[in-house]
Amino acid sequence: MFDSGVGGLTVVRAIRSVLPGEDIVYLGDTARVPYGSKSPRTVERYSLACQQFLLDRGVKLVLIACNTASANALPALVAASPVPVIGAVEPGATSALAATRNGHIGVIGTLGTVRSGAYAKAIAARAPEVQLVALACPLLVPLAEEGWTDDADEIATAVARRYLAQLFARDPLIDTLVLGCTHYPLLRGVLERVASELANRPVAVVDSATAMANAARDALRSAGAPDLARRAAGRLDCFATDATRLDELAPRFLGEARTAMTGFELVDL
Repeated sequence: MFDSGVGGLTVVRAIRSVLPGEDIVYLGDTARVPYGSKSPRTVERYSLACQQFLLDRGVKLVLIACNTASANALPALVAASPVPVIGAVEPGATSALAATRNGHIGVIGTLGTVRSGAYAKAIAARAPEVQLVALACPLLVPLAEEGWTDDADEIATAVARRYLAQLFARDPLIDTLVLGCTHYPLLRGVLERVASELANRPVAVVDSATAMANAARDALRSAGAPDLARRAAGRLDCFATDATRLDELAPRFLGEARTAMTGFELVDL
């Protein structure tokens, strides 16, 4: 799988929970992060280079652990790949439709993801009667990277409330919130609490990392992949295009101590 940075390690964490025997090759394009503020054409070009890096290593499945790349480059990536490609948007949309009780869904993500309208298109294709509102929440990414994610953190709570109040002002009936960025699962606790407080009722939270892991499991099962039965833990090979803050951020997103990390090999695309 690839991401524009280290946020996609939340997908790695989910994959290792659902498919512990699978070998994973992870590429973080940290030299060109963030993708969320780039043009669709640039995101597509970067994404194709990342995918080719993975294909050159003989992978059997490509996961786009980046909502912005999924929203802007999925058709080109599918066309260029001889193996199945799974983006973040389709699994997230499917999970959101399964979770909603009243057909009112909110999506938060990067500017690039929200501008693309990818979630709205994916949900409308499946259930045109569902109401969806989306909001870009750019400050949530640095909060996650700084580790200011605790449910009791005043800054995280204030930022979450500022954004989600705008979302619920546009549709007070939202009962399902999609975390449309791989950084956001680190803030799941505070986002779920604030959303439920604003709605004055429980709000279901769907994160794309978990949804992608489940989609990968289903795809491999459909293909009859023998590795699903492996009991030994799979390998995790990590690559990045720049070393900035990797030692600090990677363990936080992967959910493992720094001593458990095998480290990143730096590469050029």
